[in-house]
Amino acid sequence: MTVEQSNRQAKRREMMLNGNIHRIIPALAVPTIISMLVTSFYNMADTFFVSQIGKEATAAAGVNFSLMSVIQSFGMSFGVGAGSYISRLLGAKRDEEASRTLSTAFFSSIAVGFIIMILGFIFMNPLVKIMGATPDIIDYSIDYASFILYGAPFMAGAFVLNQCLRAEGSPTFSMLGMGAGAVINLILDPLFIFTFGWEVAGASAATAISQVISFFILLIPFLKKRSLLRLSPRLVTFSKSIVSEISKMGFPTLLRTGLMTISSVVTNNVAGAFSTAALAAISVVNRFMMFIGSALIGFGQGFQPVAGFNWGAKRYDRVWKSFTFSSVVGVVGMVVFCSVVAIFAPSIMRAFSDDSTVIDIGSFSIRLQCLAMPIHAWVIVVNMLFQALGRGTSAAVLSLSRQGICFIPAVIILSLAFGVWGLAAAQAAADVMSLLIALPLAVRIMKEIRRLMSENRQNTEVSPRNITAT
Repeated sequence: MTVEQSNRQAKRREMMLNGNIHRIIPALAVPTIISMLVTSFYNMADTFFVSQIGKEATAAAGVNFSLMSVIQSFGMSFGVGAGSYISRLLGAKRDEEASRTLSTAFFSSIAVGFIIMILGFIFMNPLVKIMGATPDIIDYSIDYASFILYGAPFMAGAFVLNQCLRAEGSPTFSMLGMGAGAVINLILDPLFIFTFGWEVAGASAATAISQVISFFILLIPFLKKRSLLRLSPRLVTFSKSIVSEISKMGFPTLLRTGLMTISSVVTNNVAGAFSTAALAAISVVNRFMMFIGSALIGFGQGFQPVAGFNWGAKRYDRVWKSFTFSSVVGVVGMVVFCSVVAIFAPSIMRAFSDDSTVIDIGSFSIRLQCLAMPIHAWVIVVNMLFQALGRGTSAAVLSLSRQGICFIPAVIILSLAFGVWGLAAAQAAADVMSLLIALPLAVRIMKEIRRLMSENRQNTEVSPRNITAT
C-alpha cells in the first residue's frame, strides 16, 4: 500500500468513527440516493418512451421488469452481502480480507449473470409467458427481453461494485458510474425507439448498453487504485468465513428481490386478467413508486456503512445515534415528499398515458402508496440496521414481509374482494402489515444496542480506577 493510499484510508476511517453523524450520513447518502435514483431512472425512461408507442408496449415493458428484477436480485445479493461484511472488516482494520470478499462476490456475480443469459435465451418463450405476457404483447415482450439478457453479466457485476464502493465510504464513485449510464440511456432511448424504428427492442438495447458503460466506469477506482479495496481474480476465495458472511446478509436480499420478482409476476397475471389497461397502469405505478423507493434505499445505504463501521469498532453510541437520526429524517422526508406526489398523481399518470382507465387506476394506487410510504421508510432503516450488524435472520424476515409474506396475499385477497381497485391498494396494505412485523424486531435490537452502550460506559468508568490501583 502506498503512503497516499494509507493516508486516504486513515482519513476515511477517522471520518466514519469520529465525524459528525448528522453530516456524515447525508454526505454518504446524497451520492447514494442519486445513484439509486439513476438506477431506477433506467426503468422510468424506458417506460416513458415506450408508453409513446401504446399501452401494449407499456405493458410489455412492465412484464420484463420481472426479468430485470431477477438479474438485479443476484447482483444485489452478492453486493449487499459483501458490502455489509466489508464495512465491518474495514472498521476492524482487516483490509486484506475485505478485498478478498469484494473479489469473490464480484466474479461470482459475473458468472451467475452469464448463466441467467444462457438460460434466458434457451427458454425465452415460456419465460415471457410466466412473467405475465398476454397473447397480444408476447412479441413486444420477447423483443424487450432479448437485449436485457445480453446485459445480464454487466448488470449483476455493476451492482456488486456499486454496493462495495458505498460500503467503504466512497459513494461518489458509484454515483458517477450510474449517472453516466443514465445519461447514455436517456440519449439512446429516443434514438433507438423512434429514429431507428426499433420500438420496444430499442428501449431494452439502450438499457443494456448503458449498463455496460456503468460497469466499466465503476471498475475505474479499482483499476486506478483509488479504492481502499483491491479487485483481482487471484483474491477470489471460497473460504468458509467469507462465503458464510456473504450468504448470511446476501440471502435476505436475494429473498427480498426474488420475492419482488414473484410478486411482480403475480401482479402482472392478476392485472392482465382484468385488462391490458390495468396491466399498463400497474406497470407505470410500479416503476414510478420504485423510483421513490430507491431514494429511501439510497438513504438507508448511506446510513448502513456508518452503522457497520462503528459496530465493528464497538462504538455502539454512534450506531444508536446514526439509527435514530436516519429514522427521523427518513420518515419526515417521506411525509413531505409524498404529500406533493399524491396531489399531482393524475398529472404523473398522464405523462405516461392518455387512456382514462390507466390514469384512474394509477392515480388511486399512487395516492394509497404515498400514505404508507413513511411507514416503509422506517422499516427500510430498521432492515438496513440489521444488515449492517450482520443479523441475517431478522433482515431476512423484514425482507420477506413487504414483498412476500404481506404483499402476495394482499394482492390475491384484495383483488378477489374489490377487483382492480383492490389490486391497486395491495402494496399500501402490505406496507402497513410489514410495520407490525418490524416493530418487535426493532425493539429487541434497540434494547441490545442500549445495553452495549451502558456496558461501554461502565468499562470506561472502571478502567481509570483499575489503572490507579495497579
